[in-house]
Amino acid sequence: MNLHEVLFFSGFLLFIISVLVVDLGVFSKHSHVVPFKEALTWTGVWVAFALIFYVLIVFFGDRIHGIPNMEELKRIIVLHGHPIKLTNETFEQALVIYRHNLSLEYMTGYLIEYALSVDNVFVMILIFLAFDVQHKYYKRVLFWGILGAIIMRFLFIFISAALIQRFAWILYAFGVLLVFTGVKMFLERNKEDKIETAKHPVVRIVSRFFPVYPNYVGKYFFIVKKGKFLITPLFIALLVIEFTDVIFAVDSVPAIFSVTQDPYIVFFSNIFAILGLRSLFFVVMHVVNLFRFLKIGLSVLLTFIGFKMLFHHYLDAWGFSTSDSLLVVLGILVTSILASVLIPEKKEIV
Repeated sequence: MNLHEVLFFSGFLLFIISVLVVDLGVFSKHSHVVPFKEALTWTGVWVAFALIFYVLIVFFGDRIHGIPNMEELKRIIVLHGHPIKLTNETFEQALVIYRHNLSLEYMTGYLIEYALSVDNVFVMILIFLAFDVQHKYYKRVLFWGILGAIIMRFLFIFISAALIQRFAWILYAFGVLLVFTGVKMFLERNKEDKIETAKHPVVRIVSRFFPVYPNYVGKYFFIVKKGKFLITPLFIALLVIEFTDVIFAVDSVPAIFSVTQDPYIVFFSNIFAILGLRSLFFVVMHVVNLFRFLKIGLSVLLTFIGFKMLFHHYLDAWGFSTSDSLLVVLGILVTSILASVLIPEKKEIV
C-alpha cells in the first residue's frame, strides 16, 4: 500500500464504521419486526450510497492509487489487468479512460455480488427458521453477521489478490471453480434445501468445546449463570450465518476477480453489496415470488464468469470490454426476474 491507498482506504473504512455505529446506536437500538416499507427504504439508501461511490470513481477513481504520471498509470493498468489500450492520449485523457473503466468494473462487481447475495438470503432464511429465531431478532443477528462478513471479505480479497499477482494460474483455478459451481447450481436448482441444526458442523463444534445454554434469552448472545459463562442459541445461529457467508464468499469473490484484479475495487463493490444485504433480506422475504428463476439465472451468470476467466486472453484480443461484461450481467439478471414475473407458476394438481 502506498500513502494514497492508505488514506483512501482509511477514509472508506471510517465512513463504513460511522454508518454502522449510527445504525447500531440509533436505528437498531430496539429489536423489532422489520416491515416491508422500512426494508425497502433502507435498501434504497444502501443502493444510493453504492451509486454515489460509483460517481466518485468516475471523477476521482485515479486517487485510489494516487497515479502521478503516465508511466505509473500504465503500470497500474498492467498490474490489475484492466482491458485498456492506450495509444496517443495525453495523461489527462488516459486518466478519463481509466476512471471510466474503473467505475464500470466497480458497478459490474457490485451487481454480481448483489445478485449472488439474494441466493445467500434464502439460505439465511432457512437458518433462522431451523433455529427457531424470533423474527424481531433477525435484524440484530444480521447486523453482527454483516460486521463479521466485512472482516472476512477484507482478508479473503487481499490475500487472493496477492496470490493472483504471484501465481497467475489461480485465475484459471477460480474459473474452473465457478463453471463447476454454475453447472452444479443448475442441476440442483429444484433440490429442496434443508438445515439440520443438530448435525451442522458449527453446532457440533461449538457444543463440544463451549457450554451452551439450552434456551433463548431475548436478544443476548451470552449470559452468566451461577458464575459460569454460557453461549445462547442466538449466538450459535449467528456463527452458522458467518460460516455460510464464508462458503458463499468462495464463489462470490472469485466472480468479481473475473471483472477486475484491483483488490480495492473488489473490496469496495463487495462491501456496498454486503451492507445492503440486511435490508435486502427483509425485502426478499416479502417478494420471494420475483426470484423463482434466480437459481437458473445465477447458474448461467457463474458459468459465464467462469468461462470469461478461463478464456480472458482470447476475449481481450477480441475486444470484449468491461461494459460488455456489465451488459451481459444485467441481461442475465433482468431476464431471470422478468421470467419469474411473466411466466406463471405451475400449480400442482392434488
